[in-house]
Amino acid sequence: MIEITKPLFHLGKVVATHGALDLLSKSEIPSFQLLSKHVSGDWGALTEEDKEANDHALAHGDRILSSYAVGGNKVWVITEADRSSTCILLPEEY
Repeated sequence: MIEITKPLFHLGKVVATHGALDLLSKSEIPSFQLLSKHVSGDWGALTEEDKEANDHALAHGDRILSSYAVGGNKVWVITEADRSSTCILLPEEY
């Protein structure tokens, strides 16, 4: 079951790379699960400094980055500063 909370920001247009979609498919994790965590402030496996940067970005309109462990790999979710788009990708695809 996925808990639904009020979004903290707008995702804009959501896109994903082929690599991220392949990994999520193989791991049987729907992309909306990561998006739900990201938009609710669950930043995943980030340093405290990066989590604080995301909290600051919420108030000041900077880019927001989350990182989640999926199948022994990392998947990033990045929302642009202007909130026009959010991308799900593998770090090596950045």
